[in-house]
Amino acid sequence: MSRPRGHSHPALKRQEGLSNLTDRSVEAVRQLLARGDLDKFTHAASRVGFCQRPIRLHGQSATIDARTGEVSSTFSSDEAPLGVLLTRCGNRRESVCTSCSRVYARDTFEMIRCGLEGGKGVPERVAENPLAFVTVTAPSFGPVHSTRGGRLCHPRGQETCRHGRSMSCTTRHEKDDAVVGSPICSECYDYRGHVVWQYHAPELWRRAIQDVSRQLAALLGVPSSRVSKIVSRQYGRTAEMQARGAVHFHALFRLDGPSSEGLGAACGVGVDVMVEAIEAAFARAQVVAPPTFDGDRSRVLRCGEQIDIRVVREGTRTDDPDAPITGEQVAAYLAKYSTKDTSLAVPDGAHVHRIKETCAQVHEEAMLRAEQRRAGEDPAVPLDAEGRDHYALIGKWTKELGYRGHYSSKSRCYSVTYRSLRRRRARFQRVMQDETERAKRAGKPVDLEAVEKTLRVEAEDSETTLVVGMWEFVGAGWSNEGEVEIATAAAARAREYAQLKASGLQ
Repeated sequence: MSRPRGHSHPALKRQEGLSNLTDRSVEAVRQLLARGDLDKFTHAASRVGFCQRPIRLHGQSATIDARTGEVSSTFSSDEAPLGVLLTRCGNRRESVCTSCSRVYARDTFEMIRCGLEGGKGVPERVAENPLAFVTVTAPSFGPVHSTRGGRLCHPRGQETCRHGRSMSCTTRHEKDDAVVGSPICSECYDYRGHVVWQYHAPELWRRAIQDVSRQLAALLGVPSSRVSKIVSRQYGRTAEMQARGAVHFHALFRLDGPSSEGLGAACGVGVDVMVEAIEAAFARAQVVAPPTFDGDRSRVLRCGEQIDIRVVREGTRTDDPDAPITGEQVAAYLAKYSTKDTSLAVPDGAHVHRIKETCAQVHEEAMLRAEQRRAGEDPAVPLDAEGRDHYALIGKWTKELGYRGHYSSKSRCYSVTYRSLRRRRARFQRVMQDETERAKRAGKPVDLEAVEKTLRVEAEDSETTLVVGMWEFVGAGWSNEGEVEIATAAAARAREYAQLKASGLQ
């Protein structure tokens, strides 16, 4: 007989201190105990941070000294606790994997923070350069219900739309109101324009960013080809999906000195010049989107009118906690939105379903044109530079409501890369795990000096060693839903502990 829901198995409690397990989790524990694999599962799961959907690999690797060609060490998946090598799924979405999304948010925070004040290979002099926080919104595709900061939603009296519906809403909506973000009149709302803008938003951002440098050159009175000899603009950006299902961008812009002097070079240009260049660039940026079907019109896409620019610092370090906005606050703000799933940000209702249906319809029209071209016909909708229909891939991004860009990105010289952060963390976790196990066997505390020494040696050796591996994909995820629940519970408990520790209660 299974235990009642909410009771934990004592063996698991001894292993991980988890409570409130469901029936499926308890059954999974019993199966692991019956096979004698509970310790192996716990060890393997902890190695991947209790990822909810780890990737299972089979194979082997060898570490080779690049100078001599000698094989210094080998590893096989047969040596792993469960007979397969587990790696994190790495999904940024909180709704898919709590553990990996938390790591992604931390990496985004570090990427942004290092561009603010230095660290992890970024010189601290970046903290002395001008910095501005920019929010760029999408244009309007029709009036939608909004919180309006506690004011009336849309008080328009007796005004009606061409479909005879009232354009007025006198409700004071709360943030969790399901109607927030949905159109006042769904027939008036430009769903096709919405989807087309979303699809081309990454290109619109790219053109605006390029134009910032041109605007800086114009303001400084130098040719665009020579502006990098005076200043260079750097940025770190995240994208957020608004309640209406339209993406908008948050970015930190930093103004460095001449690019020839390296990352974070001292800048002699004031923040006002950067603000003016950003305003002009995003006001001018546009993309001409081709029609989506025969008889449709081309659309000139621009950013929304609400471009908010707030100065974080004017050119000297700001560590005043009473200041209206600080770099660390902005870094935490951007990291928070980097893991938000579209389904969490946008209320799931008729409005979202209509956007997805429009994406699917545009995709079907593109597929139909492809068939027409294969039959020798010549549709009026043009092809892109690669000879492919412009909207052939929009169906791939239906879940993201047509948005096909990255949710976080940066300029090349803004800060550290995700790759370098992940390598540092993987190296530290492996060394720390090995030292913890060694200390446990010896009955002694972890020697942190030994950990630091090993990390220094590995950092030096990484420049002269080469890792060659042959790995085969076996599958993704745990064996059953019970094991998924165990991993999820452990990840949630680790998150709660980290939050308590950060608040100073532990």
